[in-house]
Amino acid sequence: MNDISDLIALEAVHSRVSVPNRKALFQQFGHAANQQWGLESRKVVDLLIDREKLISTGFGAGVAIPHARPEGFDRIVGALYHLADPIDFDAVDDMPVDLVFFLLSPPDSGADHLKALARISRLLRDRDFAEKLRGAGSDDALYAMLAGLETRDAA
Repeated sequence: MNDISDLIALEAVHSRVSVPNRKALFQQFGHAANQQWGLESRKVVDLLIDREKLISTGFGAGVAIPHARPEGFDRIVGALYHLADPIDFDAVDDMPVDLVFFLLSPPDSGADHLKALARISRLLRDRDFAEKLRGAGSDDALYAMLAGLETRDAA
Protein backbone atom coordinates (compact mmCIF):
# COMPACT_ATOMS: atom_id res chain seq x y z
CA MET A 1 0.00 0.00 0.00
CA ASN A 2 2.05 2.88 -1.30
CA ASP A 3 -0.53 5.00 -3.03
CA ILE A 4 -3.62 6.76 -1.73
CA SER A 5 -5.56 5.31 -4.67
CA ASP A 6 -4.77 1.85 -3.25
CA LEU A 7 -7.09 2.57 -0.35
CA ILE A 8 -9.67 5.03 -1.62
CA ALA A 9 -12.28 4.71 -4.36
CA LEU A 10 -14.32 7.41 -6.04
CA GLU A 11 -17.38 6.22 -4.09
CA ALA A 12 -15.54 7.06 -0.85
CA VAL A 13 -14.85 10.70 -1.75
CA HIS A 14 -17.46 13.25 -0.72
CA SER A 15 -17.40 17.00 -1.26
CA ARG A 16 -19.50 19.67 0.42
CA VAL A 17 -20.79 17.33 3.13
CA SER A 18 -23.14 19.12 5.51
CA VAL A 19 -23.11 17.89 9.12
CA PRO A 20 -23.67 19.82 12.36
CA ASN A 21 -21.04 18.04 14.47
CA ARG A 22 -18.52 15.21 14.78
CA LYS A 23 -21.06 12.65 15.97
CA ALA A 24 -23.30 13.27 12.95
CA LEU A 25 -20.26 13.00 10.68
CA PHE A 26 -19.30 9.67 12.24
CA GLN A 27 -22.87 8.42 11.82
CA GLN A 28 -22.90 9.42 8.17
CA PHE A 29 -19.56 7.67 7.63
CA GLY A 30 -20.81 4.59 9.53
CA HIS A 31 -23.75 4.36 7.13
CA ALA A 32 -21.40 4.72 4.15
CA ALA A 33 -19.07 2.04 5.59
CA ASN A 34 -22.06 -0.28 5.80
CA GLN A 35 -23.04 0.42 2.20
CA GLN A 36 -19.52 0.20 0.76
CA TRP A 37 -17.78 -2.46 2.81
CA GLY A 38 -20.60 -4.32 4.59
CA LEU A 39 -19.51 -3.16 8.05
CA GLU A 40 -22.04 -2.72 10.83
CA SER A 41 -22.68 1.03 11.03
CA ARG A 42 -23.08 1.19 14.81
CA LYS A 43 -19.82 -0.69 15.43
CA VAL A 44 -17.87 1.64 13.13
CA VAL A 45 -19.33 4.71 14.85
CA ASP A 46 -18.59 3.28 18.31
CA LEU A 47 -15.00 2.48 17.34
CA LEU A 48 -14.47 6.00 16.00
CA ILE A 49 -15.98 7.60 19.10
CA ASP A 50 -13.88 5.38 21.39
CA ARG A 51 -10.74 6.37 19.46
CA GLU A 52 -11.60 10.08 19.76
CA LYS A 53 -11.98 9.68 23.54
CA LEU A 54 -8.28 8.77 23.72
CA ILE A 55 -7.19 11.95 21.93
CA SER A 56 -8.68 13.91 19.07
CA THR A 57 -7.64 12.88 15.58
CA GLY A 58 -7.93 16.54 14.57
CA PHE A 59 -4.24 17.30 14.08
CA GLY A 60 -4.57 20.96 13.12
CA ALA A 61 -4.97 23.26 10.14
CA GLY A 62 -8.57 22.12 9.62
CA VAL A 63 -7.69 18.44 9.11
CA ALA A 64 -8.65 15.24 10.97
CA ILE A 65 -7.86 11.57 10.36
CA PRO A 66 -10.33 9.46 12.37
CA HIS A 67 -9.36 5.81 12.24
CA ALA A 68 -10.51 2.46 13.54
CA ARG A 69 -9.82 -1.25 13.25
CA PRO A 70 -13.14 -3.12 12.95
CA GLU A 71 -13.20 -6.85 13.70
CA GLY A 72 -13.63 -9.11 10.71
CA PHE A 73 -12.27 -6.56 8.25
CA ASP A 74 -9.55 -7.72 5.87
CA ARG A 75 -8.16 -4.65 4.08
CA ILE A 76 -7.15 -1.03 4.61
CA VAL A 77 -9.58 1.48 3.14
CA GLY A 78 -10.09 5.21 3.34
CA ALA A 79 -12.68 7.87 2.68
CA LEU A 80 -12.28 11.62 2.23
CA TYR A 81 -14.97 14.05 3.35
CA HIS A 82 -14.73 17.76 2.55
CA LEU A 83 -17.23 19.47 4.82
CA ALA A 84 -19.38 22.34 3.59
CA ASP A 85 -18.88 24.09 6.93
CA PRO A 86 -16.08 23.33 9.41
CA ILE A 87 -17.04 21.59 12.65
CA ASP A 88 -15.47 21.44 16.10
CA PHE A 89 -13.17 18.44 16.43
CA ASP A 90 -11.25 19.32 19.60
CA ALA A 91 -8.22 19.63 17.32
CA VAL A 92 -4.79 20.30 18.79
CA ASP A 93 -4.87 23.89 17.48
CA ASP A 94 -8.53 24.42 18.54
CA MET A 95 -9.42 25.22 14.92
CA PRO A 96 -12.54 23.68 13.36
CA VAL A 97 -12.09 20.88 10.81
CA ASP A 98 -13.30 20.72 7.22
CA LEU A 99 -11.09 17.99 5.68
CA VAL A 100 -11.64 14.54 7.18
CA PHE A 101 -9.87 11.40 5.98
CA PHE A 102 -11.34 8.26 7.54
CA LEU A 103 -9.12 5.19 7.70
CA LEU A 104 -10.31 1.65 8.47
CA SER A 105 -7.87 -1.23 8.89
CA PRO A 106 -7.96 -4.86 10.01
CA PRO A 107 -7.32 -5.34 13.74
CA ASP A 108 -4.01 -7.10 13.01
CA SER A 109 -2.74 -4.56 10.44
CA GLY A 110 -0.14 -3.05 12.81
CA ALA A 111 2.65 -1.53 10.75
CA ASP A 112 0.55 -1.26 7.57
CA HIS A 113 -2.06 0.77 9.47
CA LEU A 114 0.64 3.09 10.81
CA LYS A 115 2.21 3.47 7.36
CA ALA A 116 -1.17 4.40 5.87
CA LEU A 117 -1.76 6.94 8.66
CA ALA A 118 1.68 8.44 8.10
CA ARG A 119 1.17 8.75 4.34
CA ILE A 120 -2.23 10.40 4.76
CA SER A 121 -0.87 12.70 7.44
CA ARG A 122 2.06 13.82 5.25
CA LEU A 123 -0.30 14.43 2.36
CA LEU A 124 -2.80 16.50 4.35
CA ARG A 125 -0.10 18.45 6.22
CA ASP A 126 0.90 19.89 2.85
CA ARG A 127 -1.04 23.14 3.18
CA ASP A 128 -0.98 23.86 -0.56
CA PHE A 129 -2.42 20.45 -1.36
CA ALA A 130 -5.03 20.77 1.41
CA GLU A 131 -6.11 24.11 -0.05
CA LYS A 132 -6.44 22.55 -3.50
CA LEU A 133 -8.66 19.84 -2.00
CA ARG A 134 -10.76 22.53 -0.34
CA GLY A 135 -11.18 24.25 -3.70
CA ALA A 136 -12.44 21.14 -5.47
CA GLY A 137 -16.07 21.54 -6.42
CA SER A 138 -17.09 17.90 -6.77
CA ASP A 139 -16.43 14.34 -5.68
CA ASP A 140 -14.81 13.67 -9.06
CA ALA A 141 -12.46 16.65 -8.73
CA LEU A 142 -11.41 15.58 -5.22
CA TYR A 143 -10.77 12.02 -6.36
CA ALA A 144 -8.83 13.20 -9.43
CA MET A 145 -6.51 15.18 -7.14
CA LEU A 146 -5.91 12.14 -4.94
CA ALA A 147 -5.46 9.76 -7.87
CA GLY A 148 -3.23 12.31 -9.60
CA LEU A 149 -0.73 12.10 -6.76
CA GLU A 150 0.74 8.89 -8.11
CA THR A 151 1.37 10.55 -11.47
CA ARG A 152 2.94 13.58 -9.80
CA ASP A 153 5.02 11.52 -7.37
CA ALA A 154 6.28 9.25 -10.14
CA ALA A 155 7.51 12.16 -12.27
